[in-house]
Amino acid sequence: MKKIFILILMNNNLFIVCFYGQKIFIFFFLFAIINYMNAYVFKIGNFGVRWYSLLILIGVIVGILLIEKEGKKFNISKDFLFNMAFWAIIIGIIGARLYYVIFNFNLYQNDLLSIFKIWEGGLAIHGGIIAGLIVIALYSKKYKMRFIRITDICVPSLLFAQGIGRWGNFFNQEAHGAATSLEHLKSLHLPQFIINGMNINGIYYEPTFLYESLLCLIGFIIVLFIRRGKYTKVGTITSFYLMYYSVVRFLIESMRTDSLMLGGFKVAQIISIILFLIGLGNIMLISRKSKFEDLYNNVYKNEMRF
Repeated sequence: MKKIFILILMNNNLFIVCFYGQKIFIFFFLFAIINYMNAYVFKIGNFGVRWYSLLILIGVIVGILLIEKEGKKFNISKDFLFNMAFWAIIIGIIGARLYYVIFNFNLYQNDLLSIFKIWEGGLAIHGGIIAGLIVIALYSKKYKMRFIRITDICVPSLLFAQGIGRWGNFFNQEAHGAATSLEHLKSLHLPQFIINGMNINGIYYEPTFLYESLLCLIGFIIVLFIRRGKYTKVGTITSFYLMYYSVVRFLIESMRTDSLMLGGFKVAQIISIILFLIGLGNIMLISRKSKFEDLYNNVYKNEMRF
């Protein structure tokens, strides 16, 4: 079996990723960061690699491997899944950036080139999800695949990548909540490096990135159990994601202080409500099917063509 290890040790951070054949073992250890936060894994002169970029890359790699592994169960070509996932991720990142820039154009109007500096942060997950779904829909139509089946396969990877990616916000010291006290953070029994990281210019902030990361990883675990269900129907996983993440994001957004705004409303909360209703509507349609109809773990001859 082929083993690939990636080991990064920087400023008391230890990050280990081990790919073992088709099985993926992730070990993510963040040890105490003493006295200060560093957004860079390393920096040589003007060149540096940010944790934000690295964590997105790790999420992408693991996500693609998870998609390929699940697709194998349904006899779906690795080439199809890899190409689809690759373009969904690329277009998704572009969509996430455009979404953020559109609602914050005043930050970029005097320096348009800064729009391309995504390593500094500024990716909106809802923009990425919408753009990614468009790519999946186009690929599904082109190759006569079932769209909802493909999204079911992709959901675990998306949740995992979101859970890992939020740590990039931590290192960039962004996407946090309101100002709070050191005593409050200590009362949460957080590791010291997180408490230190939430000290931005002498002020402590609510670690909303951590709450969203943990909830996404919990959602990832829940989905793994759902897709093993004997009577889980096609579309259930996608609907669960739309509803679950919408609730998570709505609650997290109520605590964040850097939200994208539309009028007097937070854009993420508006989108969350819409996506929740779509997921709920789909669940209601699925529930009308019989117990043995259109099961997720069944392979239908007229559905899979690879």
